[in-house]
This record gives sequence, C-alpha cells and structure tokens, in this order.
Amino acid sequence: MFLSVFDMFKVGVGPSSSHTIGPMVAGAMFLQHLRGLPFSVAGLRASLHGSLAFTGVGHATDRALILGLAGFRADDYDAERAEAELARIARDGTVTPEGLPVLRFRPKEDLIFDYGPNLPGHANGLILRGLDTQGDVITQVTYYSIGGGFVLTEEELAAGKDTDTGPPVPFPFRSAQEMLAMAARSGLTIAEMKRRNELSRKPAADLDRGLARIWEVMSACIDRGMATDGILPGGLKVRRRAKGIHDALLAERGRNLAPPHTINDWMSMYAMAVNEENAAGGQVVTAPTNGAAGVVPATIRYWLDHVPGASIRGVPDFLLTAAAIGGLIKFNASISGAECGCQAEVGSASAMAAAGLAAVLGGTPEQVENAAEIALEHHLGMTCDPIRGLVQVPCIERNGLGAIKAVSAASLSLRGDGQHLVPLDAAIETMRQTGMDMSDKYKETALGGLAVNVPNC
Repeated sequence: MFLSVFDMFKVGVGPSSSHTIGPMVAGAMFLQHLRGLPFSVAGLRASLHGSLAFTGVGHATDRALILGLAGFRADDYDAERAEAELARIARDGTVTPEGLPVLRFRPKEDLIFDYGPNLPGHANGLILRGLDTQGDVITQVTYYSIGGGFVLTEEELAAGKDTDTGPPVPFPFRSAQEMLAMAARSGLTIAEMKRRNELSRKPAADLDRGLARIWEVMSACIDRGMATDGILPGGLKVRRRAKGIHDALLAERGRNLAPPHTINDWMSMYAMAVNEENAAGGQVVTAPTNGAAGVVPATIRYWLDHVPGASIRGVPDFLLTAAAIGGLIKFNASISGAECGCQAEVGSASAMAAAGLAAVLGGTPEQVENAAEIALEHHLGMTCDPIRGLVQVPCIERNGLGAIKAVSAASLSLRGDGQHLVPLDAAIETMRQTGMDMSDKYKETALGGLAVNVPNC
C-alpha cells in the first residue's frame, strides 16, 4: 500500500476538503470524462447527496462544484477570478471549460440538493450528468468525496480502497505492526522508510521541493491568520480570535506575567489561525483534511519557535512521519468526518502531529507509534456536529486542543521505551468500528449535537 505524502498534504482552498475541494475535483474529473466521449453534450446537471446536501451551503459545496465544472482547480485557486466567473455563470447560465463546447448550466435549476437517503457507497455522494440539446441525460457518473480531498468514482470505490497501481515500493507497510517490523529489520526511521518509498516514484529534487512547498503554505497560513481579524463569513458572526490572542501573548513576553501553561495558548493560537483562514475560504493544506488543517502546522510551529534545538531542516522528516501515520489511518479506517465523525479528522491529525513531533525529538519508531496511538486513543468517539454546517464551531478551537494533545502524546511517549498496552493498529480499528456505530446525525450532517443545541443565528 502506497499513499504519497502529497496525497495526505494537498494545497487547497477552504472551508472543507471533502465538501469543497472534493466536489471541485469531481467537477474536473467529469469534464475529463466528457472530453473522452465520442459524442458531445449540450448541458450539465448535478445532484448532491447525503452530507454534501445537508451541509453543502455551509461548506460552499455548491460554489466549489460550479467552479469545478467551469475548469477551476483548488491548488491554484484565484478567489477574485472565481467570484467573477460565478457571477457570469449565474447571469448567462453556461460554463465554458477548456476543450469542450459552451455548456448550458443554470445553477438554480441544474444543481440539486437531494435530502433523501445517502447514495450506497459513502455519505458524501454526487451525481454529475451530461445532457443533450433536449435536456435528456446521455451520460452520468457517480462520484464519492471520501475525505481529505480524495474522490473516487462509484466503480473505483467498489473496486476497493487500495487502488495504487504504481511500481512496488521498498517498504509497503499496511499496518503499524508491519511498519515497526520493517523499521527493525532495516535499521531505518519511519521518515527514512517513507522517503525511500517516495523516491521510488519521484526524483529527490521533486520530493524536497514539494515538502518545502507544503511547509511554506502551512506557515504562511499561520502568519495570515495571526495578522487578520474581523468576522468570519457564513452568518454565525464568529469573531476571529487568533490575532487578538497573538497580540496579547506578545505583550506578555518578557514581563513575567504569563504562567507556564501559557504555552498551550501559543499552540491553540497557531492552530486557530489556520482554521480561521480555512473558514474564510483561504489557502490551506489538507492535514489530512481542511477541517483538521490546523493541528499539524501548529505542532510544527510550536516545535520550531518554542523548543530549543529545533531546526527547519527537520520539517521534512516531521511531514514524512506524519504522512506515514495518516496513510495507515486512511487505509485501515477513515479520515472523513462524514464517515466516522471528528475522531477521523482532528483525531487523525493529532495522531499524525504527535508522531511527527516524537520523530524530530529523537524518538524511536516504537516511541513514534506510541505517540500516534496515545493521541488517537484520546479522540475516540468525537462527533462531527458543526453548527449550521460551517467549519467554525466547534472546529476552530477543536484544532487547538488537537495540537495540545499531540504535544502531550509525543512527550508521554518519549518518557517511555515505546512498549505499551494498546497498539496503534487497535486504536485505528476501534476508531473505524466506533465510526460505523455512530449515528449519522453526528457525522457532518449538522443534525445533532451542538448543531441543534446551540442557536445558529
């Protein structure tokens, strides 16, 4: 099983990887499907199902899908150009993707929110249809946005999770147990094994450049969040807090006013800065999702800015280690809030961050695995219940607490020798089972929990 570090960490746009990036990707995939047909279509129609319908407006799913069908991509998203194109499409009722004729698409009529039962494959389903000149369907494809910006067709999903068809990698671990066994035999760290896997698919220069780009975007996102205040969009009137907290923390420095636990405020503030940017539709990195995008960068920034001896040269190892853990979770359980609740998003992110931090602090592979297990275990059962379907409350603060748990988990693991009672594999399987047992109203539908017990206006 191989899942690239660039699959786990993707540059994209907020507020949601599964509900914003995923539908945009699905739109691009459908355009490619249309380009390969032996006949032409004259128009488009789309339907959103399950969680994509229930929380689609709050997650900007409709806007993202329209832009995807117009040829926009998340990794080079231009907000100003997107707004202009959305206005034109609403006015003209057409999209003009490259390599295809002008296609009729009137969002108010041709984009349908279907609040009926979920499609059979996943809670995040959408059906895209091509129409002839009379408006009859002449081709259609069902897509599933399975979390973290990953999208599969109905056929791909039915074929199984492991769809990697590339050449074999040197360390094909499918479980944490296999990962530790390979590390013991090879004498390599988890990051070194992950690096060799990546190098079997891409040149070293591309890998290093890509890793540097990931951290560059993460760090810039923190900086923007710390410098920006105001009210987040969506109608809840949630006030940005990261800038105010950052300003207060800077004012306290050198005045012996702050108690030792203030370091938790720094970690929370870094994470909140990212997730406020995400909620505002800014550029973020899935880590492994947009809703959990703040945990990993906050933990890295904590390490770089507050831990003696930290060096930016260690960031690639942090990211590679975190990606290895995230890959195990995705392959054996889920990183989708719509599938397994927030334990699959912030829980997975916290496990990834804990593993990365333990690695750069000198932990053995056993200690790294223990750090990931501690962090994941203590997110088990966490529901996904966003108020009004917006990735704001409780999501923003939840990332801060996920970073704090990651640092605590790494620290605890390094106090031991790596031997512990609950293996990471058992925690991952428990998370999967818990998600399957969890009521749908607690899985990113905004039909339960805080979403119904707090007024959303």
